[in-house]
This record gives sequence, structure tokens and C-alpha cells, in this order.
Amino acid sequence: MQTINILIIGGGPIGLACGIAAKKAGLSYVIIEKGCLTNSLYNYPTNMTFFSTPDKLEIGGVPFMSLNSKPNRSEALEYYRRVMQLHQLKVNLFESVEAINRLAENNFSVSTSKGDYLADNIVVATGFYDIPVQLNVEGEHLPKVKHYYNDPHYYAFQKVVVVGANNSAVDVALETWRKGAEVTMIIRDAEIGTRVKYWARPDIINRINEGSIKAYFNSSIKSITPTSVLVDTPEGTIEINNDFVLAMTGYKPNFSVLEQLGVTLSTDDVRQPTYNSETMETNQPNVYLAGVVCGGMNTHKWFIENSRVHADYIIKNILKNS
Repeated sequence: MQTINILIIGGGPIGLACGIAAKKAGLSYVIIEKGCLTNSLYNYPTNMTFFSTPDKLEIGGVPFMSLNSKPNRSEALEYYRRVMQLHQLKVNLFESVEAINRLAENNFSVSTSKGDYLADNIVVATGFYDIPVQLNVEGEHLPKVKHYYNDPHYYAFQKVVVVGANNSAVDVALETWRKGAEVTMIIRDAEIGTRVKYWARPDIINRINEGSIKAYFNSSIKSITPTSVLVDTPEGTIEINNDFVLAMTGYKPNFSVLEQLGVTLSTDDVRQPTYNSETMETNQPNVYLAGVVCGGMNTHKWFIENSRVHADYIIKNILKNS
């Protein structure tokens, strides 16, 4: 059984930042990642472009060089691979956490799919992209329904229903339409999301206004069949013949890990974890949060650029309490 100062759950950019900070402080650590390196970024759409400029995505003092003012997914994957190699980080990939037990006030037993660990501190940096928010309608589990999207070519010349009105949904609608898909958007609100990327929002609005992309506002999916969808609209229920449903309804953190650790979550729909914003320590001693998981269901609150500092807060507090 391996004994370490810090066990970091999640091998995304913020988990890597925590590993870098721990290594610089002379603390023993290991990063446990259930998928590939920066698994969430890997599962982003192939053509995704970041909101942030390259410098805002940098960690560990490693420059992020991009051919564009806004880097894309491929560049980000290359960058974080380089960060791991340059800092020689201890990252165990394709290893999932199965059980965590507190043995004493500052001692945890952690069992994973590949081994067992004793850790003085736990850092949860699990992101939010692993668990999609469900539509909870009949037919949602048909093969035609996708909660993840990769490349638009797959949907060329097909009838595609896109559910949602924020960045993911807008990107999917525009990309598949440009590859020849017949696109219909189902939007529960009265307009396209106000947080949609500034270069994409006018584009999607223009496509809707000109009729190239059909949109039903204040509407929701009622049920899905192999050949169509039923949609509740302000004018009543309509049936739309279609081949694929791309449900870009968002994702949520892995709350089960937080619950297993005894972290208090708010009782409202946000399920906000309790933590000290100056130290990132939760209501459970020696259990820390880093990155987007801090926002609960408000997954738009934390990004790489504004949560990179969490690593320094955490390590500073661990050193203080050592």
C-alpha cells in the first residue's frame, strides 16, 4: 500500500496544477484519473475552440503556444501532455477510485481499480463532463440519442434535433448544418443563451432568422421514437421526423465522490459543496476541492483560467497545517 501526503482525484488541467504545486512544495502525491490524460478535454468536440486565450490556460509556468488567438482542443491536448512530461508528474491513468474511508482525522484509505493508498489529504478535482444531465423522457436511451458530440461529418445529410441553447448546442447546430444536416433546435427558454461565445451567437441567430436552422423556443422534448420526436411547444404538441437527437443539456459533477467523503452539499438544485474559498478545504478536514467541482451544478462559474489558483491555496494550507 502506497503512503502519500496528497491523493488528487482527477487528471484534468486543475488536477495537474495541484500535482505541480505539491511537487514544488516537496510533498508526495499521486493523481488518479479514471480515463486518459485530461479526459474531459479529450471528450470535447473535435473542432471546439476555447473562450480563453492561451496564456489563461497555462499551468506550471509552461508557455502555451497557439497558432490562433483562441486555442482549439487539439492544441490544448498537446499542451497538457507537454506539461505532464516537463514536470514529470505522477499520474495514474485509466484508474478509478472505488472507495474512500477516513481512518483518522488526517488519514484516508483509498481503494482504486488498480491499487490501495494511504493519504493524509484528498483533493477532488473531478470536473463535470463525465455525467450528462438527462432529459428524463421516454425513448432517451435509444441509440439515436447522444449526450456527447464529436465530429459533424457523422450527421451529414441527416435530420438532426439539437436540444439546448448554450455553447455546446449552438456549436453542434452550426457544425452539423454546415455539413449538410437538416437541423432543428428545441430550446426551453425564449432565446439563445446569453453566455454563448460572442462570435457564435450572432451566427446562430442569423441562421434561425433566415430559416436555415429551425428553432422552437419555450419548448421541450416530450418523447422520442426511433423515427421521430414529440415536442411540446406553445402552440401544442408537434411531431418531428428525425434521425438523431443530440441532447446538449449540460453535465454535472460526480456528487457521489463528495457524498462519500462527507462533504456537505446545499439542499437546492445547485447542490453547492461547502468549502472555504481561501483554503479550498471543505467541511471535512483535509478534504479539498479544486476547479469546476466547486460550483456544484453552476458549472459555468469555474474555468481553467479562474481556478488555476486553487492549487496554490490548497498546498499553502496543507503546509500550514503540517
